[in-house]
Amino acid sequence: MVGTRPEAIKMAPVVAALRNNPGLDSRLVLTGQHSDLVDEILNVLDLRPEYDLGIMREGQSLYDVAQGCLEGLGGIVREYGPHLLLAQGDTATVFFASLVAVFEKIRVGHVEAGLRSGNKWAPFPEEMFRRLTDVLTDLYFVPTRTARDKLLAEGVEPSNVYLTGNTVVDSLMRMAALDAEVESPVLRSLLQDEGNRLVLLTAHRRESFGQPLRDVFGAIRSLVDEHSDVRLLYPVHP
Repeated sequence: MVGTRPEAIKMAPVVAALRNNPGLDSRLVLTGQHSDLVDEILNVLDLRPEYDLGIMREGQSLYDVAQGCLEGLGGIVREYGPHLLLAQGDTATVFFASLVAVFEKIRVGHVEAGLRSGNKWAPFPEEMFRRLTDVLTDLYFVPTRTARDKLLAEGVEPSNVYLTGNTVVDSLMRMAALDAEVESPVLRSLLQDEGNRLVLLTAHRRESFGQPLRDVFGAIRSLVDEHSDVRLLYPVHP
């Protein structure tokens, strides 16, 4: 299951491993929760979904996403009849896909399970989605020992928890190994400047708006003021 850009990035190594195993028959489902952002990265990662629910609508609400996932994925699951549904992360796609799997009595595998902030409102609604998904999950693929310990403290059977690391690292290593041309002239000039160190900054969560972002930018300003050889690349979220 893939619905958003981060999910596509983190599931790409998993999809590749499944498709390279002749003993497995897998299907990739794209919900299209964020189709405007995910389509480009699918091409970069060479991911070709067998199913595309195309649920994204202008001004869509969580209710719209829920309806699209439940109805669309329900039909696919009944048609294909999988033994396991794999989903990644903490989005609406993950939770509602897991719910469909439970309705159809199919096992759920949760990639990046066990992450907790301890506050159900932050990040919202992701904290609730990942907690609820883990209630429905059968196989937990955790990125860290801390995540594993959280699940064990919640009563999850230890034999169902697998410490895998974060699959984003696998995607990063794959991209770093490519001899791809850099299209952006700004990025190209930064990469060619061997005398400087490049720092990549991403920050776009709605919880960060206001003072939290001002604090981040203040820290970054201190960093570049203290180190004249540091260059900052900040791709702004669409």
